[in-house]
Amino acid sequence: MRVLLALIVVGPLVGAAAALLPAPPGLKGKSPEQAVLRHGVTVTGAVLLAAIALALGFDHDHPSKMQATTDISWIPALDVRIHLGVDGISLPLLLLTTLLTFLCALHSYFKMPPGPSPKAFVALLLVLESGTLATFAVLDLVLFFLAFETVLIPMYFLIARWGGDGRAAAAWKFILYTLLGSVIMLLGLLLIGLKAGTFDMVALATDNGRGLSTSVQLTAVIAIGIGLAVKTPMWPLHSWLPAAHTAAPTVGSVLLAGVLLKMGTYGFVRVVLPIAPDGMRELAPYLAAFAVVGIIYGSLACLALAGRGAGGDLKRLIAYSSVGHMGFVLLGIASMTPTGVNGALFANIAHGLITGLLFFLVGAIKERYGTADLDTLAGATGAALYGRAPRIGGLLAFAAVASLGLPGLAGFWGEMLTMFGAFDPADGLSRPAFLTFMAIAGLGTLLTAAYMLIVVRRVCMGERGEELLEIADVQRYEAVTWTPLVALTVLAGLWPAVLLGLTDPAVQKLLAGGKS
Repeated sequence: MRVLLALIVVGPLVGAAAALLPAPPGLKGKSPEQAVLRHGVTVTGAVLLAAIALALGFDHDHPSKMQATTDISWIPALDVRIHLGVDGISLPLLLLTTLLTFLCALHSYFKMPPGPSPKAFVALLLVLESGTLATFAVLDLVLFFLAFETVLIPMYFLIARWGGDGRAAAAWKFILYTLLGSVIMLLGLLLIGLKAGTFDMVALATDNGRGLSTSVQLTAVIAIGIGLAVKTPMWPLHSWLPAAHTAAPTVGSVLLAGVLLKMGTYGFVRVVLPIAPDGMRELAPYLAAFAVVGIIYGSLACLALAGRGAGGDLKRLIAYSSVGHMGFVLLGIASMTPTGVNGALFANIAHGLITGLLFFLVGAIKERYGTADLDTLAGATGAALYGRAPRIGGLLAFAAVASLGLPGLAGFWGEMLTMFGAFDPADGLSRPAFLTFMAIAGLGTLLTAAYMLIVVRRVCMGERGEELLEIADVQRYEAVTWTPLVALTVLAGLWPAVLLGLTDPAVQKLLAGGKS
């Protein structure tokens, strides 16, 4: 298990280096470009299988226990260690990351985004996967920061070199926002490590802030919280996200929404909650307030984009919807209760599955129509996708109702549990304030339903005139790519205990200061 986790983290890096080498003569296939894209599918597929093997070997009777651990001294003078491990909180995120990266590699094999050499594309995709997996697996604050930063450069180049219109400006905005947030976060991490005398996240979580004064915790939570809030993203630090999503290639948007945003919320759960609980308690009402403003703001922005004559881009609309959905995750974390935090972790996974599917679908629609502009797609009466490409239309409607939180699908449980957490927040938090936040979040669910149903009406319905030509429906490779996301969205909605059974014991232990 220990070796397996190390291979999952390091394997994509080795694969990235191999992708830049010339393909052996017997493996070139029709062309070197095809060989390197096949290499990307092979490596990400192997990493996915390794993650599944890790999940099968995981001790599900003790999900709160850190398993498959590696602990090697790296910088003795600072007590920085190569410390890896996985528990019920990080395991679902590892599986989500490996699945989405494999599906993106598979999609790219059949539909490579226009741009420079596929070698660089595959290598960047694998480096991105390695950095994300390391973020969820490392248990040292310095390594956490390094892994957190590793993903920025590959995502910058994926947007800047393989993106669409406005890609250069969007890529610069992405890198500047996230780098600035990361610098501030580093100061908070260093403050904790130097004051506590260790950077070991397990030891710090077990200490539960007892070795840190309230003022140190408060300062650290503000600094670390800013860096994590940029990546999440939390209103008002979200403005890089719509531009990045709109300009990014399809696979870039899928990974950005499905994986990278989760790194921010994971940091709140893994680092801030257990290591600086007193500081978090002081700032939790403010975090919850920003979260619910983000829920309403994201929903209103989507409503504005969905309206007739607004010139709204479908990718931009889904990006703004992510601001609202991640607001629910932050609200659950701010409640500092097992119910709220479990809801936040569930909503994380649900958002990755559903929004990943939405971006795949919008990418397919844009490819067929040549645009993602909602007014151009809908025309005067609607795009009539049900009549022209019924399978794509049906999948888009499915993803939309899953995103709005329809009971029986994955989007429902996370939002419900985060609001339950706000209904009865942790001791020391103002219940009237959190009841207000819960009510505002409830309004956000209604707004979400409104804009998603408007999108379905305008894109899927409408009169199919004779002048509307047939367009290709779901291709075979698209069906293979999208089916796992559809199946898991249904599975998580009908059987939430699969995920909650992993996260709940680990969350209980985390909030109790390392005591099961």
